[in-house]
Amino acid sequence: MTTETIEFQAKVYVYDLNNCARENGFKPDETWQLSLATNDEKKAIEKKYHPTMSTKVLPEFLGELFGLVKEKLIQAKSEMEKKFDNDTLFNKTNEHQYLIAFNPKRERRH
Repeated sequence: MTTETIEFQAKVYVYDLNNCARENGFKPDETWQLSLATNDEKKAIEKKYHPTMSTKVLPEFLGELFGLVKEKLIQAKSEMEKKFDNDTLFNKTNEHQYLIAFNPKRERRH
């Protein structure tokens, strides 16, 4: 995977996030929270929150994609909170396979 491919994937992911936010009526103060996740963590997040958006990425490219998506979201919405622990990225990258976005204010109703 080249840097250009990762850049394109980040643009598509952010575009899809923006569309999903519009479709689900996000208010101006609602934002996406990004997380790196294993398959089990992804399932748990999807079970707890709605909507979610995830993409599967090779572990060696996950950190770069995360950074690009986060940067593009911040550019699009400068008040987005920076809620990422760098230790998580560098210590667990090989376990993580997914980049997942969710809104912590929108828990799924059971």
